[in-house]
Amino acid sequence: MFNKKKKEEEPMNEQNQAEQKIENTPEEELTAQSQATEELSAEEKLQQENAALNDKYLRLFAEFDNYKRRTQKERIELLQTAGKDVVVSLLPVLDDFERAIKATENATEISAIRDGIVLVQNKLKGILAQKGLKEMESIHTPFDTDIHEAITNIPAPSDDLKGKVIDELEKGYTLNDKVIRFAKVVVGA
Repeated sequence: MFNKKKKEEEPMNEQNQAEQKIENTPEEELTAQSQATEELSAEEKLQQENAALNDKYLRLFAEFDNYKRRTQKERIELLQTAGKDVVVSLLPVLDDFERAIKATENATEISAIRDGIVLVQNKLKGILAQKGLKEMESIHTPFDTDIHEAITNIPAPSDDLKGKVIDELEKGYTLNDKVIRFAKVVVGA
């Protein structure tokens, strides 16, 4: 009897389990399908986000590359035309020198030629001063290695000229307060 009950219970249990499976299967399928759909939609969303970010990255990279090319081109153009402003402003001085040379062909008076050359020199200095060029004053100033280049030392004629510039062989210049040529000087020792 005990065995019979067990055998009877077993088919029932299997039958109950089959019924339970049949009853749970549609719900489980819906849940599984919704989870799969959610997983697919989550994957699709991630793929879409990935594609969007990749597109954004590519556009940003291309924009930066274009920026580099544009700035490089502008830099080359700037270097090629940097001196244009100065050269154009010096053309009148060149014209004055040509007129001075023509004037020397027939001139007999030297002082008039000298005056003309002084006028051209003053004009040139004025144009360069407008561009930021300044002459350094060196004579009787203390020797400074930041702006002077000592050619030689000589005995100072007086004690107050020791360590100071006695003579200037070549003028020094600054362009916008930056030394572009050191003054070559003789220093008193």
